[in-house]
Amino acid sequence: MDSKDKSTPAAPALSDHPDRITLNNEVHARPYERLSAPLRATCISMLSGVASAESERGCIEDLSRRYGVNRPPAGANHFSADFGGFRLRWERHTEFSAYTILHSAPFAAPFEDPPLTRVPRGWLATLPGRVLSAVHIAIEPAQRVIRSVDELGDLFVPGSLVGSRVSGGSATAWTDFQIHADGFSRILIHDVSLGARQAGRLVQRLLEIETYRMMALLALPLARRYTPELFRVDTQVAEMSDSLTREMNMADEKRLLEDLTRLSAEVERIAAATGFRFSAARAYYDIVRQRIVELREERHEKLQTFGEFMQRRLTPAMQTCESVNKRIEVLTARVARVSDLLQTRVNIAMESQSRDLLESMDRRAHLQVRLQETVEGLSVVVLSYYLVGLVNYGLKGLKSSGVDINVEILTAVSIIPVIALVLLGVRRLRRKITREAEKT
Repeated sequence: MDSKDKSTPAAPALSDHPDRITLNNEVHARPYERLSAPLRATCISMLSGVASAESERGCIEDLSRRYGVNRPPAGANHFSADFGGFRLRWERHTEFSAYTILHSAPFAAPFEDPPLTRVPRGWLATLPGRVLSAVHIAIEPAQRVIRSVDELGDLFVPGSLVGSRVSGGSATAWTDFQIHADGFSRILIHDVSLGARQAGRLVQRLLEIETYRMMALLALPLARRYTPELFRVDTQVAEMSDSLTREMNMADEKRLLEDLTRLSAEVERIAAATGFRFSAARAYYDIVRQRIVELREERHEKLQTFGEFMQRRLTPAMQTCESVNKRIEVLTARVARVSDLLQTRVNIAMESQSRDLLESMDRRAHLQVRLQETVEGLSVVVLSYYLVGLVNYGLKGLKSSGVDINVEILTAVSIIPVIALVLLGVRRLRRKITREAEKT
């Protein structure tokens, strides 16, 4: 068999990873459209969350049935089809979906009668989510005379006009990043020598700059909302740190530890509420910067370029978000350090109390031993007294029975042996009790 036969698997004995096809096709997902001037498009980005994919596919399927167009395959996150009077492109992302309606036809006014009007209004109302970005974009052909800055003032807000030559001089693009009276932003492209694929890439990059710019800025309201809370927590942590330098009793330390626990919970709550948004903002901002690099801009008519505008307007907002995120991380570490210091202080105080208690117990035990020895001495005396008395009674009995003995002398002689026997017996008893106590 010919080894170059492409219909034969290269290694039939090997098994594929279950995600091999999916992973391979990921780099081919969302391909660029082939576009040519004159063309107009409307792109709407809906912030719908991560659970709306099926609802969005249902809306696309409904529109496809109305126009007799093949429906998107099951599980698809990208769809593009010609619906006759317009072309629809749908892209599903993690948090949002972008719907782009394209219409190729000559036009006199770039932003009048946009392609959006060709889509059924009732269908648009069924799209899940809320509008985050909405853009009208138009590509004018090379045959048309390029518009002057004064002419562009009729289409854009003059003070906000941004423009540059893009794609290595193959086109010129303008926008003002403003939302106009119709609720849409505007981008105008003048074709110089764009190819169909090149035009598709340019349009998609410009639309992604607008969409991802808005997605990145979603973190800014959170940063502004939580900044006063972080300032308050920061002040309280500083006050608690200062209180550690002063003398406190156990009640004060307990109350301070409770306050620190509460502050730690507050910081964790803020971190949980903002962590994902700040992380996503960094990712979206990186995409915006990458798309601007891909524009390959050249200055035009002394206007701000897209890159300069983003550097002056978007970058400070992102730095604010990053600053708040770092402040949360720093506060988390500071609260943890103060808690550790307080815990160490409490542990030292408890160890000091334990040492004092052990010393007190040791003194009591020593006194108890001395007392026990005293009691043992008295016990020996008492027992010896009674035993000597018994010996005396015995000797008197013997003398009464006729035995010739000196009771007093023998009684006196018996005192020392009796005391020795009692003392020996008491000590043996104490050793026995001590051994039994040690066994238990």
